[in-house]
Parts: sequence; C-alpha cells; structure tokens
Amino acid sequence: MRGVEFDGSCEVADHACVFLDLPTVRWARSAGSRPPAPEPARAPGTMRHVLRQRQVVVADFPARALSASSLTEVSAILLGSVDAVLAGDSGAERVQFSPAYRAALIQRQGLRVWSGLNCRDRNRVSLEGELASLADAGVAGVHCVTGDHTRTGSRPDARPVFDLDSTRLAALARAAGHLVSVAESPCAPPTGRRAERLVEKVRAGAEVCFVNHAGGAAPVSSFIREVQDLLAESQDPGAAVAFVPCVPLVVDVASARLLESFTTLVLPPGYLERILRAPDPFAEGVSAAVDLSLEMLALDGVRGVNLSGGAGPAGAAVFAEALAAVGRELSPTIQT
Repeated sequence: MRGVEFDGSCEVADHACVFLDLPTVRWARSAGSRPPAPEPARAPGTMRHVLRQRQVVVADFPARALSASSLTEVSAILLGSVDAVLAGDSGAERVQFSPAYRAALIQRQGLRVWSGLNCRDRNRVSLEGELASLADAGVAGVHCVTGDHTRTGSRPDARPVFDLDSTRLAALARAAGHLVSVAESPCAPPTGRRAERLVEKVRAGAEVCFVNHAGGAAPVSSFIREVQDLLAESQDPGAAVAFVPCVPLVVDVASARLLESFTTLVLPPGYLERILRAPDPFAEGVSAAVDLSLEMLALDGVRGVNLSGGAGPAGAAVFAEALAAVGRELSPTIQT
C-alpha cells in the first residue's frame, strides 16, 4: 500500500486522509493489542510494592496436575519460605486446572500466586476472561508466555491456538491492571535480537523479566546491561524492567533429567556434576541453588530470583521441601 499521498489525500478515495489529524499512537504494534492502562496504586503488600522495597524469591510450583490435595500439600510446605509461587503450565502434563481456579486454591492456603498464562491453548476471548478472573482473584502477577507447541508435552492431539503472542498478551494483562512479567532466553536464537525483543515487551506493558537459564551470573549481567542500554536509547521515561533470573534446583537424578528437558537450557559449568556426585545430592542441590542465587541477587537490576525445576519420582512434596529450604536460606539476604 502507498499510504497517504503527498498532498494529504487518501490513497483509495477522493478526500483527505482520515488519519492525518489523529495523534500519534505510541504503542500499538499489532491489531488487537491495547496500550497499558495507568499504573495501579502500589498498595502495601502487593507484589509491585514489595519489588520496589526489596528483592524477592519466587519458586516454581511442583504440585501434581489436577490434584487439589497435592496443591494443598505443596502450598503448606512453601508457606512462609518464599514470596510467591510461579504457577504455570507443566510441560509434562498439558491438562491443568484453569489458571484462575488454581490461583484461588493456592491463595486460599496463604501463598501469593504469580500466575502463568499461555497463548497456546486459548484464544484472545478466553485469555481476556482468564485475565479478568485472575484480577478478581487478586493474584500477585501474571506471567505472559506464548507457549510451547502442542506437539511437545503430553497432548500432541490438541490443536495449538496462538491467537496472540506474549507481547500482545502482556499489553492485555497490563490493561487489566496486573503486574506483568514475561520471559526471555538470552542464549536462544535469535540471540542478537533477544534484548530488543524484551524492550518491545516492556513497551507493551511488561514490568518484570524472568531470565531463563543462561549459564550463570555473568551472561545474565551482560544481557541486563544490553537491555538497559536499549531502554536508555529509547528515551521512553516509562520503559523500565526488573529482572528475575531463573536459578536451577536439582536434588536427584530425576530432577536433573527433568531440568535438562527444558528448552534452551544452559547451566553454569559443572553445576550438575557438583550435585550428582555429592554424597547427599539433596543437601548439595540446595547449597548450589543458594550460592547461585546470591550471585544473581548481587547483580545490578536484579530484583529477585526464580527457583526453577520440578519434581522427580520422589514426589512433589520432596521437591517443595528443597524449594522451601533455599527460600529460608536466602531470607536473611533479601529482608533488608
């Protein structure tokens, strides 16, 4: 298409272009996206408020899918040891309780929920309904992901939706008043454009970036600096993002194998060997996660860590105990 003509006339009709007198839209990258709403009030106790006051510890939530009893058991173990749980969709078990229902069950136990929401399984109408339900439930935040293809995981028979992507979902979530997080993988192709991709997500409404496993503190620090430089160049006073790097937790061979199944996984050199060769892999896994977490928390721009991984055959409760142990070890560091 040619767009507006040189004289200001419409390209397809004999009148002035109707767009000439409209103000410039600062963010509307694609059809169906919405600009961020005004920032909600930072009430004490909300995750947005906590992030401004101190660093946080967020833990993956290893409860069994479709098991309210497992969800309750894991919640009881984690209560008081972490600031929030990241309750997303399991790659191994695609069929889950709906995000809002799961969040309500967990929050009933007293835990803050950072709820994962993917575009793979839901069209935009369903996503908007979930965002409204999550707002009504009062979740700590919404983690917006595009989602893996249905050919991975336990339900290859299901058709993928992908009506939206994580960037447009972030805009919808921010417009609904949520604290919005997204993910980026600095080591995954296209590595040269990962930072600028995140900048677009921030402009869409994301406030927090969970940095996927990138091989340790040094690569994460480099990625943060690259993003901050691009945000500074954008000269957008509202463009800022807090970083929450993922820290791998491994306590046995099964949890190591599960972690290795994550896409674009890059671990610090010797990380798994340190744990699996130890006389007590559980204790060593907790110690390794604490050590790496402290390295991450010392980086400029890092507002917390995400303890990442999943349970092996030993069960969700055992892995939740490991998550809780790491959280308790880190508590004196972040409670300042």
